[in-house]
Amino acid sequence: MIKKMLFTPLVVLHVLACSEPGTTSPPTPEAVSHFVKVEGTQFLLDDQPYRFAGTNYWYGAYVGAEDPARLSAELDFLAAHKITNLRVLAVSEKSELTRAVTPAMLDAEGTLDATLVKGLDRFLAEAGKRDMKVVLFLTNFWQWSGGMTQYNQWFSGTPLLDPDTTGRWDDYMESSADFYTCSGCQAHYQSVIRQLVNRVNSVNGIAYKDDPTIMSWQLANEPRPGGNEYSQSRADAYVAWIDTSARLIKSLAPNQLVSTGSEGIKGSQESKDTYLRAHQSPYVDYMTVHLWIKNWGWFDIHNAETTIETAKTNALNYLREHNAMAMQLGKPLVLEEFGAERDEGELAPETSTLYRDDYYRTVFEFIEENTGKAFAGTNFWAFAGAGRAGANPELWAPGDDYLGDPPQEPQGLNGVFDSDSTTLSIIRRHADRIRIGPIKTAP
Repeated sequence: MIKKMLFTPLVVLHVLACSEPGTTSPPTPEAVSHFVKVEGTQFLLDDQPYRFAGTNYWYGAYVGAEDPARLSAELDFLAAHKITNLRVLAVSEKSELTRAVTPAMLDAEGTLDATLVKGLDRFLAEAGKRDMKVVLFLTNFWQWSGGMTQYNQWFSGTPLLDPDTTGRWDDYMESSADFYTCSGCQAHYQSVIRQLVNRVNSVNGIAYKDDPTIMSWQLANEPRPGGNEYSQSRADAYVAWIDTSARLIKSLAPNQLVSTGSEGIKGSQESKDTYLRAHQSPYVDYMTVHLWIKNWGWFDIHNAETTIETAKTNALNYLREHNAMAMQLGKPLVLEEFGAERDEGELAPETSTLYRDDYYRTVFEFIEENTGKAFAGTNFWAFAGAGRAGANPELWAPGDDYLGDPPQEPQGLNGVFDSDSTTLSIIRRHADRIRIGPIKTAP
């Protein structure tokens, strides 16, 4: 157990002074322009509307550290398919959770893993060369990268409630949400924010806060106020954490955007009010929504023919509701996670994706029709690229390729491989269409 008193102001300053920032040099003129900005419900880039087709590429720092050739080839592949916005895990926490990814970026002392952080440097430098934009999420509500529950174990002595071994997901979510009111956790989290925002990239010499490649710092992956049962006190703590954390980042990196990483109402204990309050902060620049038709009981791949239409109807209603809330607050909205399994729930890349492709088309057409209202971009979940599952595709193991599916999920579950030609064709068409504004489909 690490005592809460560990992170006094002097200790935090010592951590920052001792961090490895990379090679120091002043930013180039190019490094202080071309930032994505917000004007009402639009993103702007160089004073023009910025609308994008993107993906989740959570393992960007990992492949940057371990396989630079794969990184370069995959970024070229994405660029060729006009996928230019990448949502990436910036910080994983060292953990004994059974399905947490290893190695991890951060330890209990506040040290960033030297190899992984240089992998993040390389990833950002390579993305910048291709005029891509990156969203970096700074921790995780879920267990697959250590996440908030690991912070609690470090600073409150709370036992790790591993949902992959206990099956107690609601207890896990309640425990994870204790992160927002754990003073030691917050000191540690904020010190990591300072380290990364102020870091100077060891590859290109640009300070992260001056790098227009970084579109947004995201507070967490899918932060939730707590478990399934609504709690006003938990909602209040969650909203306060968002405002405090976003304000800190904006003070350090005023040219870059801040986002929450929220799933929407489903990630807000089914409370529209909590979702709206979480995004009313003046330091939160835009809104996010995630869409999971399987996880929310709307779609069964083993009963696909009879569930797909209801799933699509529910999905579009969910998107409409969030579009209306974004219009209410006058902020852009990004669908930054959505996905579906391969046919029959198969994992192998050679299996078909007929239902996934149908779902992607439906979602993309809705977004295209609603760009210029609040929707401004999409990030499908997730790009698996040239990676392939290891000996046991049901369970990721150290040494296996990193795929779009994180370690707690079967490898190949929702990932789009570089061989998925039909899905990639749909995505590329969407990339072309979203850039030109609202598209009306035939009745």
